[in-house]
Amino acid sequence: MAYGTSPNSFSAVGSPESLAQVAYRQLRDRLVTLDIPPGAPLNEQVLASDLGVGRTPLREAIKRLETERFVQTYPRRGTFATNVDPTSLSEISEVRRVLEPLAARRAARLASTTGHRQFDELRSDLRDLGPNAPTRTQLTMDVRMHTTVYALARNAHLETSLTHYLFLAMRIWWVALPRLDSVESHIAEHVDIIECMRAGDEDASAELMLQHMDHFESSIRKGL
Repeated sequence: MAYGTSPNSFSAVGSPESLAQVAYRQLRDRLVTLDIPPGAPLNEQVLASDLGVGRTPLREAIKRLETERFVQTYPRRGTFATNVDPTSLSEISEVRRVLEPLAARRAARLASTTGHRQFDELRSDLRDLGPNAPTRTQLTMDVRMHTTVYALARNAHLETSLTHYLFLAMRIWWVALPRLDSVESHIAEHVDIIECMRAGDEDASAELMLQHMDHFESSIRKGL
């Protein structure tokens, strides 16, 4: 069995990772983008070879992904990618509508000079995205924007929670994607949010992020 690969990783560049973290990140990306389809079995030998890690770090990654509901292990049957439940979108969105504006508000207030530089780079890269940019590139940019905000919010518990819910939502997005016209307008909304955070406007940052969440859920529902 062979698995597809994700040419653009959704994960931000950071400090050196353990092999278990590398395996977790790459495997999660494949599950989110449906390169490993819902319901597909996970072959540890193939995955270990594909990811360039040993069985021990791979199993650590799989265990973590199971707690996050991306995979499910059944006794005597093996481990499988979980099915995508579109009905969970409402519950995921309910949490994100509360936490995403909070993160935007904190990032607007707490971003340092380094954070401002990250905002400037993001804004520039978003504006450079053309209308014909590959969908995967646009969605990678979406993840980069959100995870940057989470990091700049400077609350590890908030960052962990939001990252988890972001990728659950992204998996549903990939299911709906073939029936959506475009994701360009959704990605373009990030520029205004970034500018408000860059200016330190907490209220506007939170309000625009809330609108962004509402638009996201509305657009996904059209494709489900």
